[in-house]
Amino acid sequence: MAVSKDRIDRLARLEALIPRHAPVEDCPDPGRLGERMGKHYAHHTGPAARRRAIQRDLEELVADARIEPVNPGGKPLRYRRLRDDTAGDPYLWDYARRSIENILAAELPAGQLDAVWQRMLEPDSGTGLDGSRLRILSDSQRLQPAAIRDGVLADVLEALTRAQTLVIGYRDAADKLTRPVIHPQALLQRGPRVYLFAMKNDETLVRMYALHRITSSALGSEPARQAADFALDREIHNGNADFGDGTLIGVVLRARGYVASLLRECRLSADQRIEDEDEDSDFELRVTATVPATGQLLRWLLGCGDKVQVIEPVELRTVMAAQTAKAARLYAQRSDG
Repeated sequence: MAVSKDRIDRLARLEALIPRHAPVEDCPDPGRLGERMGKHYAHHTGPAARRRAIQRDLEELVADARIEPVNPGGKPLRYRRLRDDTAGDPYLWDYARRSIENILAAELPAGQLDAVWQRMLEPDSGTGLDGSRLRILSDSQRLQPAAIRDGVLADVLEALTRAQTLVIGYRDAADKLTRPVIHPQALLQRGPRVYLFAMKNDETLVRMYALHRITSSALGSEPARQAADFALDREIHNGNADFGDGTLIGVVLRARGYVASLLRECRLSADQRIEDEDEDSDFELRVTATVPATGQLLRWLLGCGDKVQVIEPVELRTVMAAQTAKAARLYAQRSDG
């Protein structure tokens, strides 16, 4: 039975790190708990003594029916909290509050709400929150990254770092398999796919290799040749316009309905300006903002349907007109299904 305030406080903090609701694989074991509670066991000399100390504390929490092992007989044991009344415990609430403040201090200044929620839902976050009390419903559809074979990315990065050749197996879009020796120049992620700029064998032309099409890889034995006129910024700028090149553009939009309400509360950019449209206008707001010229912007605008109209720039307005006309023709066709 814990008698000292330090011991009571340590047990309370240990309990706070153990989730109430979590699948077995996410329930912490003594090793993970020891890493999170390191300073509270620092006075024990040596790893073995610290392991014994945390094990004694866990056994006491089990004896007090505050936690339970979720994999009895397993090695290592994993634990789940039994009590739901932790909000009334001042030690646990103090720990949870400071955990929340630490997460917010680390992630929120950058506006990374996704990172905040993800961190708070981790079983060892100390917040005590789980999927039954915190849920995130995304309004964006993100593609999963293209699968890269084990070891390929590590080989590519090592070859880039060491300026070394790379021997790869490569299956192109036509399903043709080749085994070139390539000379890596730069790596680029575009959306959910990663590309390597490299020269092939004795060629001087810089090509793009999609990492998800590399079937095998091994570091070569020769230094990689460097292309005389290669510049990553230029390659990005000359690349597929769907992804943009990071250029900022000024846009002027007219918005109505749910999009008007959304843009009043969630800005397109830090410099967004909103003006009310005339009373006889079909739209509610005129929105001006500076945003990156990307495929994501185009897809977002198209997804808004008739709730948004692009006024400027002219190039974007022209693209929107062409894309919406194509979509209208597509849906006007009779479906065989």
